[in-house]
Amino acid sequence: MLEVINDFLSGKVLIVLIVGLGSYFTIRSRFVQLRHFFHMFAVFRDSLKGSAGQLSSFQALMLSLAGRVGAGNIAGVGIAVTLGGPGAVFWMWVTALVGMSSSFFECTLAQVYKRAEGDGLYRGGPAYYIQHGLKLKGMAVVFSVLLLVTYGFAFIGLQSYTVTHSLQNAFAFNPQHTGIVLAVLLAITFIGGIKRIASVSDLLVPIKTLAYIGVTLYVIGTQIEHVPAMLETIFKSAFGLDPAFGGLLGSAIVMGVKRGVFANEAGLGSAPNVAAVAAVKHPGAQGVVQAFSVFLDTFVICTCTALLILLSGFYTPGFEGDGIVLTQNSLAAVVGDWGRMFVSVALSLFVFTCILYNYYLGESNLRFLIGENRKALMGYRALVLVLIFWGAIENLGTVFAFADITMTCLAFVNLVALAMLFKVGMRVMRDYDGQRRAGVKQPVFDSSKFADLDLDLNAWPANPSAATGKTEAEPQGVPAAQR
Repeated sequence: MLEVINDFLSGKVLIVLIVGLGSYFTIRSRFVQLRHFFHMFAVFRDSLKGSAGQLSSFQALMLSLAGRVGAGNIAGVGIAVTLGGPGAVFWMWVTALVGMSSSFFECTLAQVYKRAEGDGLYRGGPAYYIQHGLKLKGMAVVFSVLLLVTYGFAFIGLQSYTVTHSLQNAFAFNPQHTGIVLAVLLAITFIGGIKRIASVSDLLVPIKTLAYIGVTLYVIGTQIEHVPAMLETIFKSAFGLDPAFGGLLGSAIVMGVKRGVFANEAGLGSAPNVAAVAAVKHPGAQGVVQAFSVFLDTFVICTCTALLILLSGFYTPGFEGDGIVLTQNSLAAVVGDWGRMFVSVALSLFVFTCILYNYYLGESNLRFLIGENRKALMGYRALVLVLIFWGAIENLGTVFAFADITMTCLAFVNLVALAMLFKVGMRVMRDYDGQRRAGVKQPVFDSSKFADLDLDLNAWPANPSAATGKTEAEPQGVPAAQR
């Protein structure tokens, strides 16, 4: 029954929601993700700068990449290629392209409606922009509960199972022992709160990402003469034009979209929770940074995995096996047996940072539901650690099937909220664009121009340039409605 419900929701409803609304956001915003594409790199460079006691935009990016760049980039791509053929890769790209606009608006809105905690930190996300932007407390509670169940509990157990059994296959490690070590390391990180989680992500995310990209680029480089033909196969298969994969057209679309959404999480409402913690001058800047993270996740890392599989010579149509085994054997076919070990180590780093990300999502939304209840938060941490150990020794496939359903419901609630708040997102985007056209290199958000919104003035003070002694001029020649 769970499988039937999941196939309907994720195979039909989710495709319409993600691609349909993402396309609408893209067209209405005049392709914001393409207009700002090269600007993304400049904002990424500026995000490296932070203020003492506050989390920088770069740290928020690393934290969001900790979640986006996970098992879905290895196992998920393998599953998509196995069940949908090479054409699934193209539909992952399409999902990411429209998802970049969805990510821009959801993360921009998370910044707009974030709340200051009084210690230089912020908290926000879809629950906050639903409550303060739409004034729908009940809808905000539903979202928080769905996110807590999906990310705070179910996905953590699944990821624990994935990493412990991958290490068992590669190194013959006992899953029980691996589960204990994993739980202890995570407990040490949890105790330090969001700052320690961000610091660990700062360290591990660049290492895991660059190492994985480096190895896959080596494989692609050794097979470079076959890359053009393989890209042609991907495009033909995506539209059923390749005879070898003609019967997989429907599966290519479904698996490409489904695995693409799972990999980059654009539109699901998860990334805005960490995007809101950054101290930035304008919400639009964080929207741009998070759109860049979707690009990096899918167009770079997922494409690396797909080409690794398709160029290795190991993959054949009708392959039967899970996505991890496919990726491991594909790399081993090119570089030797150490390739299997490398994939297991890379997957371990991916999953470790993913669990940190998922834990924070759960904690943030638990705080939204119950406030600063220390006993409840300690209980949540203890339950997460139990789930990590339990997931290490038990196959939680049924739990994952249920989590897939709640994830689709989560996306539905978030995308409906985004559609209802789209006009606010457009106002903020126009303010950002207007300042850039006027020559302001780093636009500044002035809450006095958005006095009709329920903003936290501690997070977004009025006349910020005057308040901080900055000398940036007001943009000239920009219509008030745009500013």
